[in-house]
Amino acid sequence: MKKLLFALAVLVLAPAAWADVWINPGFYSHHFDKSKDLNNNNHGFGVEATISKTYSVTAGVFENSDRQTSHYIGAYVMPFQVGALKAGAAVGAFDGYPKMRDGGWFPALVPTMAIEGRRVGLNISYTPKIGDKLNSALSFQVKFNIAP
Repeated sequence: MKKLLFALAVLVLAPAAWADVWINPGFYSHHFDKSKDLNNNNHGFGVEATISKTYSVTAGVFENSDRQTSHYIGAYVMPFQVGALKAGAAVGAFDGYPKMRDGGWFPALVPTMAIEGRRVGLNISYTPKIGDKLNSALSFQVKFNIAP
């Protein structure tokens, strides 16, 4: 319940002036190291609010690859755009990964692309491997625009 309340608080606090407010049910991740029993179904709840064509803010919660609860907060910076396709990075912080700062918060820069229609979109991001602390994955996040 705390997970849902965290993400909902972000949504409730979102200014009405933001053009788009997206919600998502977490991620699906394709992990490159098949020898580990990593969780690919990273269900959760997240919110993304558009500030401009280039910037949006995001926050949420999900079950990570290590089957632990993770939270995230940050911004998408997507300066490259062609039609419905955007490219750039997510810049922010995550927690909940046991081998990364003992599960505490850590900064992250995650290369990301997005394909956005009026009501449905898809974020695609690449997480690089960081030693034995974080496993590499290609993640897919379906999102739904709830703005009027």
